[in-house]
Amino acid sequence: MYNHIGHFAAAGEAICKALFFGGVTRRFPTLKFAFLECGVGWACSLYSDLIGHWEKRNGKAMDNYNPANLDREMYYDLARRYGGKLVEGKLDRLGEGWGLSGTKEDPETIDDWWRCGINKAEDIRDLFVPNFYFGCEADDPINAMAFDSKKLPFGERLNAIFSSDIGHWDVPDMTEVTEEAYEMVEHGLISDEDFRDFVFANPARLWAGMNPNFFKGTRVEDAVKKLMTD
Repeated sequence: MYNHIGHFAAAGEAICKALFFGGVTRRFPTLKFAFLECGVGWACSLYSDLIGHWEKRNGKAMDNYNPANLDREMYYDLARRYGGKLVEGKLDRLGEGWGLSGTKEDPETIDDWWRCGINKAEDIRDLFVPNFYFGCEADDPINAMAFDSKKLPFGERLNAIFSSDIGHWDVPDMTEVTEEAYEMVEHGLISDEDFRDFVFANPARLWAGMNPNFFKGTRVEDAVKKLMTD
């Protein structure tokens, strides 16, 4: 159980971050990715974390922490006046290992966001939300987080998709899986419209968004066609 709990979520997050920072969704804006069996809680956190980190550590903001901008003369003066025994006899070595003697940082490597071309926080939203889909087990109440636009940045909703493994050995009765998923509505966690997105609209957009004929010849062909043209 130690190895099983959170395993798919951790793996999904690592791949999702790599795709995003690698600029894949920037270069291929119509390409969609689905992370199955991993839930959506980690994705809500990642989406929010990306925006929070960019605001503090984008290429321009990193200059706030550039050792080259430090007033060294003032720094050593303050150290002499207030450093006491902590720096006594060590002023000549005070800057060692602290970057105070200058930096060899390549200016082109300071911006970790350059591959995905982030110029404003909204760019993260536009390169994350439409491209990533998150498979969720039926009985996971955290699924509701994907539809909580009051908590997610820019009032967005993430693309949670119903993808429970009804054929697995730990599902003794596969007829109860959809019923368990609908409990989120019964418990007031999501609306009927949210549930429709969860079990139909989001999965349909995932597949038909890349291949308009994916559902051709199936019982849901007309419903998907109407969804994609509305």
